[in-house]
Amino acid sequence: MSAVIDAAVEQLSAKVGTRFDAVAKFIVKGEGAIMMDSTGVRAGDEEADVTLTASAEVFKAILDGEMNPTMAFMTGKLTVDGSMGLAMKLGSVLS
Repeated sequence: MSAVIDAAVEQLSAKVGTRFDAVAKFIVKGEGAIMMDSTGVRAGDEEADVTLTASAEVFKAILDGEMNPTMAFMTGKLTVDGSMGLAMKLGSVLS
């Protein structure tokens, strides 16, 4: 597993814990995927209600609070596939 994915799982777990009641997938280009649901955050690549895709740099900037997820989406640095409502909910959790 990628060190980038391991670090992101740790950061996401600290931010979100188990307070997300749907299934989300984060694809970090060139590194792998992260799953998040009501049981927590883990590395994995499964079906999801919403999938967010970004480069490792963009994803790290979002997790570090240096980039707003909505702005990343609006500028094409973050793509969303699936439920836009859930993506908005994730954006508020990550901000």
